[in-house]
Amino acid sequence: MTTARLPFSPLLLLLRVSSTATPLVRTPAAGAGHGAVRWAGGGRRRIGRRRAAVVEEAGAQEDGVLLPKEGDEASAAASGVRYDWREEWYPLYLAKEVPHDAALPLTVFDRQLVLYRDADGVLRCHEDRCPHRLAKLSEGQLVDGKLECLYHGWQFDGQGKCIKIPQLPDGAKIPRNACARNYEVRDSQGVVWVWMSETNPPEERKLPWFEPYARPGFTDLSTVHELPYDHSILLENLMDPAHVPISHDRTDWTAKREDAQPLFFEVTERTARGFAGYWGRQRTPHLRNLLRFEAPCVLTNTLEFVDKNGKEQCFSAQFLCRPAGQGKSMLLVRFGNTVRSPLLKVIPAWYFHQNACKVFEQDMGFLSSQNEVLLREKVPTKELYLNLRSSDTWVAEYRKWMDRAGHGMPYYFGHSTLSTPLVPAVVEQAPAGAVAGISASFPAKGGVGSTHAPNPTNRYFRHVVHCKGCRATVNKYTSLKNAFAVLAAAAVAAAVLAATRQWKAVLLASAAVLAAASYACSSVLSLITTNFIRTHRRL
Repeated sequence: MTTARLPFSPLLLLLRVSSTATPLVRTPAAGAGHGAVRWAGGGRRRIGRRRAAVVEEAGAQEDGVLLPKEGDEASAAASGVRYDWREEWYPLYLAKEVPHDAALPLTVFDRQLVLYRDADGVLRCHEDRCPHRLAKLSEGQLVDGKLECLYHGWQFDGQGKCIKIPQLPDGAKIPRNACARNYEVRDSQGVVWVWMSETNPPEERKLPWFEPYARPGFTDLSTVHELPYDHSILLENLMDPAHVPISHDRTDWTAKREDAQPLFFEVTERTARGFAGYWGRQRTPHLRNLLRFEAPCVLTNTLEFVDKNGKEQCFSAQFLCRPAGQGKSMLLVRFGNTVRSPLLKVIPAWYFHQNACKVFEQDMGFLSSQNEVLLREKVPTKELYLNLRSSDTWVAEYRKWMDRAGHGMPYYFGHSTLSTPLVPAVVEQAPAGAVAGISASFPAKGGVGSTHAPNPTNRYFRHVVHCKGCRATVNKYTSLKNAFAVLAAAAVAAAVLAATRQWKAVLLASAAVLAAASYACSSVLSLITTNFIRTHRRL
């Protein structure tokens, strides 16, 4: 019996569907922008072709295989499409992971924010900059629900108004402009969203709502990951099902390289705010996934079907990819389904979290190098990519959407146009080879017996610091490992002092068991905090 799999999930073992299941295709809501609409591309910089003539000739000869590089393209301004990256809701964090006793530094593009809960538990968000001397407010502390700058002790309420300056003389008034810029935040379906514009959100710009997650009995596993490459490259990777059998071969016992095959795609919507359509594997054409990209950074993939009992079932993968600065992104990933799996009851959550980390680490090396090439070459993707109809349709659609909306972004790389950052930042690269092996072998915080500065290529700083459950697990197993090690040493010492051979044997056996328990705890810590290193093998 063959199986159908959601291509993005490190939890594929939970999402197995019989290939005999009846597909359930839902028609998109009315007014969603149906039809084969042809959009005009545009931006601030146009680049001519750079590929050699022989490559162009080959592309022309293989038009049935290669996606065309040219299209009905005009500038975004000429098409009347206006886009402003600030007038959007951005996913900041999972609500359950926001600490109750500390401020959290976050970024959207180049805007630095600080998120925290006040004394009543209400989420608050300000610009991460004290108006006094520009110190980061996220370095401060919460005092009675007020955010206090750690530099001089200025305190700010939930609206960003300064309510205390310790250095002011008695009777002196706090200056009116001693305020931190405030941002509107809301919690929706367990995700914290921030509105980046100074203007209030218009009525039509509602918070993203994910219908499957509101269904009775729908369960999900959500994780947060910080990644060392641009959010556009992350989105491009997540909407690319063709790479899964190769890049994630046998990661979770279901993704297999021999399953690599041609895919089919059907674009059903193109709007100013994204695109949508169906895709599937040519060997199982009756199982059609619905993929939807919605500005600015929301990607969903949903598979609906009717099981053997005639009941409607749904699997959904949602990827909220926040731009966190040049060469950086923050991913809130949510895998959910209506099928109750017994594995969820016996396998701890940290195991699924570390497997998700492993999947992103398998991609991290080549995605970081892709980021580097785009910044170095400074040409649109149509000059660099060789997109295939049978695998890369969504990638091409996404980069063409960037052509339409990029004029309203701080920087972007589109299919036919681009705009590079005005102030380029240093892009942090993922380690490779021996360096990766050494880096990944260090303990959780990056060094032997010491705490080092955050390293975005280290799993501890990419995931564990953002996950309360994994942090608690690390603390618990660290304590158990140390306790077992001490007890094992005590048992060995007692065996040395024991008067009879029988007691020596019992104590030594106990020491061996305790040492094994300590090693098991160490192995769990390694799974949670150590990077995946790909071992190349002869197949």
